[in-house]
Amino acid sequence: MIASDAMPGQADGLSRAMQSVDLNLLVALDALLTERSVTGAARRLGLSPSATSRTLARLRLATGDPLLVQAGRALAATPYAEELSSRVHALAHDAQAVLRPAPGRLDLAALRRTFTIRAGEGFVELLAAPLVAVITAAAPYVRLRFAPKPDKDAKPLREGLIDLEIGVLGTAAPEVRTRLLFRDRRVGVARIGHPLLAAGGVTPERYAACSHVVASREGEFLEPVDDALAEMGLKRAVVLVVPGHPDAMRVARRSDLVAVVPRSCLGNALAADHAASLGLESFELPVRTPEFAISAIWHPRLDVDPAHRWLRDTIMAVGRDAYPQRHAIA
Repeated sequence: MIASDAMPGQADGLSRAMQSVDLNLLVALDALLTERSVTGAARRLGLSPSATSRTLARLRLATGDPLLVQAGRALAATPYAEELSSRVHALAHDAQAVLRPAPGRLDLAALRRTFTIRAGEGFVELLAAPLVAVITAAAPYVRLRFAPKPDKDAKPLREGLIDLEIGVLGTAAPEVRTRLLFRDRRVGVARIGHPLLAAGGVTPERYAACSHVVASREGEFLEPVDDALAEMGLKRAVVLVVPGHPDAMRVARRSDLVAVVPRSCLGNALAADHAASLGLESFELPVRTPEFAISAIWHPRLDVDPAHRWLRDTIMAVGRDAYPQRHAIA
């Protein structure tokens, strides 16, 4: 199909060029020069002798050379055909290889490739180490490069600057592929011994009365929890905004500020134990906030690439082990 933005003259020229190129002729020429016989070439090509004879006539017209001429009961190649013989065989072989389905077998032990993954700090902190351990054990020559995630622009995926993105789908690019890694939800964290966590429970009023730290790459002060509080006529005091959730957790550990983080930032199902090791205590938010999906996101040009498919499957497996109670395979 001719692109719709092609100029009329360009479209006509491209159409004529495509009509003048027939890879079937290349394969037929290879068979004829190998067999030096119309009948033998017909058997090789799966055609009738008459059809193969007509193809030879087309080849003569295309090349301007007789190619094969009668020599007694056999056919003899012309000097030009002899000159073409080895080149044509290689070209026909290469053309068939290019148009053959991509090989599905993947030799991980010999795979040499660097994958660039764009992910948030929380994913890198919690899953980069187990992921690289699994990958290195199976494919010792594979390397991972984690790239910063300043936004959710699909341009790096389209241009091949990154191979895979991990996070919440936030791009309007319709062509990207996604696979659900797990579903996450927001929880609150505060330092161990924080007054909010004293007897009496975390009520909306007591929660809103605290000072808060918010994690936002865009520098925003509001989160979904603020919408839920506003429906109850409440408003919290956000006194600090930091770039990422690990930053918010570090601030909360060393102050009386309260943070909201994805539950996945606290590790696996034993989240309370992991939070305690960080000097934090997690708690359920006193208002409802929506769950959100963490997905693997990639460009369709890598969809059937065996190595990329293996990388996606490996990340899914590592995520399943890390979050056994919250994992969902798409």
